[in-house]
Amino acid sequence: MVNVIILAGQRKGVKDSLCLNAGVSHKAVVPINGTPMIDFVIKTLLKSNLNKPFGVSGFNADHHKCLEQLPSDDGPAGSALLALTKKNEFPSLLTTCDHPLLSTDMIKIFIEKAQRNGADFSMAFAEKSLIQDSYPEVKRTYWNFSDISVSGCNLFYIANPKGLAIFQYWKKVQHLRKNPIKLAINISWFLLIKYLLGRLKLKEAFNHISIKLNLSAKAVIIPIAEAAIDVDKPADKDLVEEILKGPKYAS
Repeated sequence: MVNVIILAGQRKGVKDSLCLNAGVSHKAVVPINGTPMIDFVIKTLLKSNLNKPFGVSGFNADHHKCLEQLPSDDGPAGSALLALTKKNEFPSLLTTCDHPLLSTDMIKIFIEKAQRNGADFSMAFAEKSLIQDSYPEVKRTYWNFSDISVSGCNLFYIANPKGLAIFQYWKKVQHLRKNPIKLAINISWFLLIKYLLGRLKLKEAFNHISIKLNLSAKAVIIPIAEAAIDVDKPADKDLVEEILKGPKYAS
């Protein structure tokens, strides 16, 4: 059985526009169609075949009986590392509170692919073409590789303690998360040159990371556009509320 950790903290020193607009202290309880955002994530996790209780970092576990309190840090990488180390149970699925479109299909596909690939660490992505075809108005950060352009899905699978090395490294470079070029420089100049020339494949990038951190890290592609749509700003909230009213998410 797979364990679960939900990251639900606030970035230190950052005033979240969603929280300010909603008049709440934590992003996790920003209302989406009248329901706290984290409740959509919890509901989906409860429908999936996952270990309970679910660990939560950066938010009060008293919010729901299925949650257990885990420690948090100033940023998501540090919080993930502290929470995973404290829980110390593997394999673990890591996700975030700002993913109200998370579905059981996404979780099932991701976990099955991550378990088949045998990696210590797996990260979920959705293809740019799929996202833009489905939601041309959505703004995402894309990684443009020679074989595929992708956006992250806030889903991570940590198969064993070796996977923690990813979060130790992420903590050092998390300020570069929106800048693929600077992140590539930090990993390898060779990687940057290939990326800029449009010759770097997604698998090759993960191979470089694996070698640098002495573990096996792999990308998992999820064929669902909504997997890459989280709620970072008011426009995202508006889009997600409309999607949740549609037939695909009718309960």
